[in-house]
Amino acid sequence: MRAREKKTEMIHDLMTTEWHLGIRLSGPLKFRFILQPGMAIFLAVRSGLKDARDGKPPYFWAMLTGTAEERRAMLKDGWKSMGKLLITATVMDAIYQYIVTRWVYPLEAVLVAVILAVVPYLLVRGPLNRIVRPSSHVTAPVALADGALEREKQ
Repeated sequence: MRAREKKTEMIHDLMTTEWHLGIRLSGPLKFRFILQPGMAIFLAVRSGLKDARDGKPPYFWAMLTGTAEERRAMLKDGWKSMGKLLITATVMDAIYQYIVTRWVYPLEAVLVAVILAVVPYLLVRGPLNRIVRPSSHVTAPVALADGALEREKQ
């Protein structure tokens, strides 16, 4: 078989592969449907609280609207926060695939890992930051040297 035919066959196989996502809700390793999103949410809460303390904008919104330099820094921070979880989720799905089908589909494993880990992370980190972050228009009383109170922006 020539190289061009092999390439065409491989592309055809990728486009016609059944993703078998529905059958993964039962069987071995089904606990990962609770474990992976739970860990992603835990990491998102931790990062969202840190973002709120540091005064950073909501994560996903800032990724969409920030400059290239800001996005690069945020991607680095996001990878630092949940990189191991994404790798673990991918490996767990690959193990599941091998147990059930005796074959591993790497693209499918990455897709499932993104659905189970990255999506919950993105859905929780930014909104939590908005909820927890103190509003910028709230004023707090400040005592002056002469004992009078004045409202000042924080």
